[in-house]
Amino acid sequence: MSRFRLPLLVAVTIATVTLASLLTRTSADAAVTLPPVHAKFDYQIGGAYSPPSGVQVVTRDRTATPAAGLYNICYVNAFQVQPGEESQWASDLLLRDAAGNVVVDEDWGEALLDLRTSDKRTRIAAKVNGWIDGCAAKGYKAIEPDNYDSYTRSKSLLTASQAKAYLTLLAQHAHSKSLAIGQKNTVELAGARQSIGLDFAVAEECGQYDECGDYVAAFGNNVIVIEYTDSGRRKACTAFGTRLSIVQRDVDVSVPGDAGYVRKTC
Repeated sequence: MSRFRLPLLVAVTIATVTLASLLTRTSADAAVTLPPVHAKFDYQIGGAYSPPSGVQVVTRDRTATPAAGLYNICYVNAFQVQPGEESQWASDLLLRDAAGNVVVDEDWGEALLDLRTSDKRTRIAAKVNGWIDGCAAKGYKAIEPDNYDSYTRSKSLLTASQAKAYLTLLAQHAHSKSLAIGQKNTVELAGARQSIGLDFAVAEECGQYDECGDYVAAFGNNVIVIEYTDSGRRKACTAFGTRLSIVQRDVDVSVPGDAGYVRKTC
């Protein structure tokens, strides 16, 4: 017999609370529907159009209307600011270097958001969670928050811990709206998926860079792969074509009729 024994009433109370917590968590999990695995997928963040025949899952920008009858993922630029939208953010929420200059992702011309304090993370999350509410109201089933890896382009001003803390706020809110939430890229943080509350992964060029296996190790088959080259698509399809949702798109993610439009599958 144990040396320390809780009074019966306390033990029953703890058991009841624990059971209630489990039931709540189970109910919350049940309300979230993950994307079907190994489904035909189309990535339409550059513009919405009629999905090709057989497509089951579509990602579209938060400003677009979901595709009727399909599983829709809502793309949100959660860690950076769309070009030209800096004025829509409080000045102190834009990441600035020691000289006071806004830190910009040079590849896309997007200002980074300042995640360095709990207060700023909370204020930024409040705005982005408003967008998530809009996705839910439109009928989306999941959220794809982009630029999780922006800390790697922050001139060492941001840390992975800050990115994870902020994404946790978004994940909690998404789940409160019965929305699944995906990890976008950032394979080096895939091991933290459960502590953050991430449900699936959206991996760009994991075939090209031999990272698909790392995503699968963390997320199982709940991984959506987007490749931008023939070689990357072939590698992804050879290794995971019977398990994962895989599509090749052009880098600009253009629409049919555009000169650069590309969409290929396994």
